[in-house]
Amino acid sequence: MRDKIVFDIETKNTFADVGGYDNVGNLDVSVVCLYSYNDGKYQCFTEHEMGKLEEVMKYAYLIIGFASKRFDVPVLAKYFKFNLASIPHFDILEEVEKNLKRRIGLNILAEANLGVGKTAKGLEATDFYRNGEMEKLKDYCTNDVKITKDIYELIKNQGYLWIPERGIPQMKKLEMNYKELEMPPAGLL
Repeated sequence: MRDKIVFDIETKNTFADVGGYDNVGNLDVSVVCLYSYNDGKYQCFTEHEMGKLEEVMKYAYLIIGFASKRFDVPVLAKYFKFNLASIPHFDILEEVEKNLKRRIGLNILAEANLGVGKTAKGLEATDFYRNGEMEKLKDYCTNDVKITKDIYELIKNQGYLWIPERGIPQMKKLEMNYKELEMPPAGLL
């Protein structure tokens, strides 16, 4: 059955290790975590489980992430035999940028809208991997998926996000007109 997936990846290496952002596809996955709406649960996959992850992702009718079109999908491309970019995709950061005309971090959105923050900074994930702290890495990545899922649900259900204003202690209400993509009828799969 087709699924709606919220996902996030962490990498073994950094942009500095691969010669800059233009070489995003040269980054290597350490872990990928996701939430399956069909199963109602979170799962994590290590680099050695990319075949299992591919089986899950290729049946998605919608994938949801944060900065995932410019980061996660290009990194995952070398691990899959199908074009992940061909699946309908809701990238929260991309949608916020369209409406706000600037970037904003996941942690800032989480604090402003959910009252929670990320459990670590992105570059710490490579340290977790390098230090062999796989459970910490999986917990960090799963927490980012939870935050991403909760922010997606806010956009879908209330149609806006609160954005902290620069230099003043107030929030701006950012309208996010989003219509939920429904699973296509079985005949269209």
